[in-house]
Parts: sequence; C-alpha cells; structure tokens
Amino acid sequence: MSIKISDVSFKFRGKLALNNVSLSLSPGFNVLLGPNGAGKSTLLSLLTAQRPLQSGTLTYGTHDINQHQRAIMAQIGVVFQQTTLDLDLSVKQNLTYFGALHGLTAKRVLDNLSPVLESLALLDRLDDKIRALNEGHRRRVEIARCMIHQPQYLLLDEATVGLDVDSRKLIIEHIRALAKTSSLTILWTTHLMDEVQEDDALFIMNQGEIVTRGQCGQLLNHYKQENVFDLYRYLTHPEGLI
Repeated sequence: MSIKISDVSFKFRGKLALNNVSLSLSPGFNVLLGPNGAGKSTLLSLLTAQRPLQSGTLTYGTHDINQHQRAIMAQIGVVFQQTTLDLDLSVKQNLTYFGALHGLTAKRVLDNLSPVLESLALLDRLDDKIRALNEGHRRRVEIARCMIHQPQYLLLDEATVGLDVDSRKLIIEHIRALAKTSSLTILWTTHLMDEVQEDDALFIMNQGEIVTRGQCGQLLNHYKQENVFDLYRYLTHPEGLI
C-alpha cells in the first residue's frame, strides 16, 4: 500500500515549513534526505496526525487521513527522534503495555516480537529498565515496539542520530531487511548521507521543498555526480558551499 502526499504546505509560527510538497511512497525502503530544519519532522508530524493539515492531501492506500484518521493510525508504526518510552518500566513492560493498547495479550506480544527481539539483540534485556539502557538499546526497543501491531506503514524520523556505531548498523540493517522480506511501506528520514544506497527510492528535501526524487543510482547518473554527498551539494548549494 502506498502513501501519497499531494500539494502539502504548512506554516509554523508564521514561517513556511513545507512548500507545496508532493511525493508518493511505494512499498519498500524510501529515504527522505535533508539537513536539520529541512521540514522532514514537520512532514512526519502531518503523516502521523500530530498536526492537522493546512492544505493539500495525505492518503494511505485509498484512505484520506482527514476522513479515516483512526483506521490509518492503527496501521502505522512510528519511531520519533525523541524517546517516548517509560523510563521506569522494563523493556518487557513497555512492550506489553503498548500491546495492550492494541488489544494484545502479553504472551501474544512476546510471541509476535520474538524474531524482532532476536534480530535487535534484545532478548537478554527484557527485564532491564529503560533507564538502565544506553540510547542505542532504547532506540532498538522503540523499533521493536512499533512492530507489535504488525503495521503496514513504518515511519522513522532520524532513527539513528546520536547512536553508537553498533546500534546504528544493527537498526538500519534490520529495517532494510524488513523492506526486502515484507510488504511494508517504509519512510526513513535522515540527514546522514552514508545511510543512502544506490538502489534506494530517494527524495531530497531542502528548505521545505522536494528538490528531486527517483532511484538514487539513476539520480547520480542524471546529474552526473559521483556520490550522494556531491548530489546533495549540487542540488542544494549551487555555489559549492556546504
């Protein structure tokens, strides 16, 4: 199921944060690349109904977010930049509490998540309190939590920023594997250019606008650039400044 964003503009405190943004996300791994302040988090806040649309349309499959918000939210898994875990509960308690909100028993939650927990190296941390975990392990728990209800759409906002090398590698490999083995539509937002691969569906955002879109390798060929860093600089800093 695809996500379609059409002619979306958004002003925040009088400033235009998104300017007529349109893009279509197909099942698989989609990368939204842009610097801090480009509008990526604002777009995620609209996609997750944290903020109401001011103009344009957002549809998940055939469902418009303004008309089917509750049904859409039940199909989305989200990882935000800031943690939303309860620090004084254990990993297991955080997961089973979230599962209960979706009507799932604790046993069902742990059974469903067993492969995910193993992939993210969390099986031996289930009884640890979140407060005792480092940022990398906390983010791994959030990745696991967003998969509890088996969503059709996965939205991750700067999911690896500030993490240790091992956690960053583990998380992005896990999400990429999901993209290959499932029918999930995944949106991965980042400002880290080394997280982009040549076969990715790539959208580059700058100053609230989508400046290009397409398969990364094809974009490199089209713009005659050697790598993603040069591509981004070429499209957003025509004078060569970065």
